[in-house]
Amino acid sequence: MLNLIRGSKYVNDMMKSISCGDRHTVGLKSDGTVVAVGRNTEGQLNVSSWTDIVAISCGGYHTVGLKTDGTVVAVGYNEYGQLNVSSWTDIVAISCGIYHTVGLKSDGTVVAVGYNEHGQCDVSSWTDIVAISGGDLHTVGLKSDGTVVAVGYNEHGQCDVSSWTDIVAISCGNYHTVGLKVDGTVVAVGRNIDGQCDVSSWTDIVAISCGGYHTVGLKSDGTVVAVGCNGNGQLNVSSWTDIVAISCGGYHTVGLKSDGTVVAVGRNGNGQLNVSEWNSIGRSNDKLTLSDRTYECDCGNNIDRDINAAINLCNYSL
Repeated sequence: MLNLIRGSKYVNDMMKSISCGDRHTVGLKSDGTVVAVGRNTEGQLNVSSWTDIVAISCGGYHTVGLKTDGTVVAVGYNEYGQLNVSSWTDIVAISCGIYHTVGLKSDGTVVAVGYNEHGQCDVSSWTDIVAISGGDLHTVGLKSDGTVVAVGYNEHGQCDVSSWTDIVAISCGNYHTVGLKVDGTVVAVGRNIDGQCDVSSWTDIVAISCGGYHTVGLKSDGTVVAVGCNGNGQLNVSSWTDIVAISCGGYHTVGLKSDGTVVAVGRNGNGQLNVSEWNSIGRSNDKLTLSDRTYECDCGNNIDRDINAAINLCNYSL
């Protein structure tokens, strides 16, 4: 039985190893190479030549990879310049919105390129950031003190996060934003017409991911919960077990199992669920112990209730 630790390096690394776009799915293998399935009309699956990758992120129709040296590669749709990341250096995390790309630098500042009609790329003044997430038309940043900042389109209140505290992870959907608190509960703001913000009853959550109109949570025991739009079966995850990472696309949901295989549900019109043959997905220097399937944090601290340890001691570093 799994006993995943919220904020641990293992969970953080695994969450960087799968990513879903609107109609495609990408996986990072343990050797730093990348695999992809789904729609490729814009070239978003052209990742077979990538090497030395430590994190991946999918936008609506583009794919971005973070390399071990802190540089970034990108393929796919580039109408708004969302692939113009070749000059980026010293990057430690990446996240894509539907038409924009965001990078977190090692000094806690943030860079962004792509569609900026609603100010979703206006992040140059941000400092002390430890995590980022791009939504459809908005961008959210987690600060080291557990508070959250946001820019961009706010028609549905998806940027109304200024009152949040004790947050350890963030995720953006099309028009909603979700935050994971240090105690394993979850908060959400934004459009809720499909119930994608109905997460107030969730407990013992270690990771979160937002799709277009749905929200998924990973529990410490490796099971998964989901709310929101289920028109394509993207919420049908109640039978999943032994999951160590999750990612949501526009209308599909993907789960990474501890053995490096992948499961998926939801819309499959472009083959974005065709991941059953994938193996060795997940790149991390840390492993689950074989004796009790419990991850022990390499910092030697119990970080389950300690936001500073969770963010500062156990976060991924290049």
